[in-house]
Amino acid sequence: MAAMKYLLSLIGVVLILEALPYVACPEAMQKWLRQLAEANPNVLRVIGLLALGAGLLLCYITQRTNLL
Repeated sequence: MAAMKYLLSLIGVVLILEALPYVACPEAMQKWLRQLAEANPNVLRVIGLLALGAGLLLCYITQRTNLL
């Protein structure tokens, strides 16, 4: 049960962080999203894979080591 509470809290934090740019500067986000829509799909795929790898590495470091 504690794991579910932790997971839901993490999802809440992610939603808050995702919403901040839209609240702070919606015009800039619209411009950025237009540029993103025009980007090459292969470039977006590579960026997504790099972000995925960084997230997995961060999770591994925080859960399996004593570095943090």
